[in-house]
Amino acid sequence: MRILILSQFFDPELTLKGQAFAEALHSHGHQVEVLTAFPNYPGGRIFPGYRQALWRREMRNGIKITRVPLYPSHDRSALRRILSYLSFALSASFLGPLLTGPVDLIYVYHPPGTISFPALCLKLFKRARLVLDIQDLWPDSLAATGMVNSGLLTRIVGRWLSFFYRHTEALSVLSPGFKLKLAGRGVPPEKIHVIYNWCDERTFLNPPVHPLDKRALGVPEESFSVLFAGGLGLAQGLDTAVDAALKLRSTAPEIQLLFLGAGVDRDRLLHRVQTEGLSNVKFLPHVEVSEVPRYIAAADALLVHLKDNPLFHITVPSKTQAYMAAGKPILMGVRGDAEHLVLRSGAGLTFEPENAEALAQAILELASRTALERRQMGQRAQHFYREELSFQIGTGKFLELFELVAGRSVSSVEKSALKASG
Repeated sequence: MRILILSQFFDPELTLKGQAFAEALHSHGHQVEVLTAFPNYPGGRIFPGYRQALWRREMRNGIKITRVPLYPSHDRSALRRILSYLSFALSASFLGPLLTGPVDLIYVYHPPGTISFPALCLKLFKRARLVLDIQDLWPDSLAATGMVNSGLLTRIVGRWLSFFYRHTEALSVLSPGFKLKLAGRGVPPEKIHVIYNWCDERTFLNPPVHPLDKRALGVPEESFSVLFAGGLGLAQGLDTAVDAALKLRSTAPEIQLLFLGAGVDRDRLLHRVQTEGLSNVKFLPHVEVSEVPRYIAAADALLVHLKDNPLFHITVPSKTQAYMAAGKPILMGVRGDAEHLVLRSGAGLTFEPENAEALAQAILELASRTALERRQMGQRAQHFYREELSFQIGTGKFLELFELVAGRSVSSVEKSALKASG
């Protein structure tokens, strides 16, 4: 089968459905081509070694990659981010049909929703079938993050995407909640397939060769450390974590809250912690993603938190899979599908999002457990990841979906080969 991957984001940018995914499809006899942008995410600057041009071609391990230009931006300016999305959509719509070869199936990675324009252009010109992987529910997320505040504009976006969904052969979603939401909007349920995300297994699945200890994190060896690793953005609502630390400062001084990551809300949170003199909250220096497992290894528990928005009830933050693969107890402050994964797996404790008292109590409860009980939580988390969420499991499901959409069936030989390659 000839498969075209259409995505604004691709290696060397950090993305789950990138080079490794393309190579997995290629290893099963499929011809795989990629149409993407010049790499700039998340900093909004073109990566070293790249210079924007009308197009650029690359060949990596049998995967042909074609890059087209865009306006690079990923900051707090809604206008600049919209320009980034629209510029790639225009480039891919006009240049994509000319620069890519014949294809049977187009795999479309969403976000952003503007990817729908080149997807439909390519479908028309290539006479190919579309499989849309929805990672971000537009227009809901636009309103939830404050990127778009116009009710009229969100309705227009919603109607356009409903039209787009009708012209795709299948949709993949990251949670059961997404499927229910889309079915409620008139998308036939039989078109919607739940395929959970995986994590970067080369980074998170195996224990780090040189783990850090607590002293390297700047906290006492006898402390109980809770680590939040990832984007420090507005959607994470991390004032709740700081408020919980404030409550625990005097009653449980051994508990330390650690933030590892960058984001638009980092400086404000850091200023607040410094102003309030919270010695039990530390912001760790920025490190490469490959170094994050060393910090996870030193922590006693890992925190996931999002604002209590209905949109987030049906999402699964990507750090959930990374935390599970790393085999550490999880404190989950997200309602709905993410919460259910932790409860199903026995991987940790859940608490009400945006409730500092509930988070403080969950931390105290987890800290009161024995080291053996916490280690068993981590083991259950890792086992659940391997059996339900791994790259091997997810890629196998995509392979079956692509074959189904193309009107073919996956042979037992292909399934056995996929399992062995995992």
